[in-house]
Amino acid sequence: MTVISRGKAEKQAARAARLAAALRENLKRRKAQARSRAQDRSADVAAPPAGDTAPQAPDFRRNRSRD
Repeated sequence: MTVISRGKAEKQAARAARLAAALRENLKRRKAQARSRAQDRSADVAAPPAGDTAPQAPDFRRNRSRD
């Protein structure tokens, strides 16, 4: 059986608290990045390309004309 001294237990508790705080901050940062990326993507999708009003379907013909 291992007995942990009071000083060692306090050090472990302090380390665990620092780790928990760092993980919370990391999670907040990652969520903010994800929200920013989602906003960027929605802005790109919402804005139609300049000049094109109708979406173009891909041309699957074997011999495409050079229009």
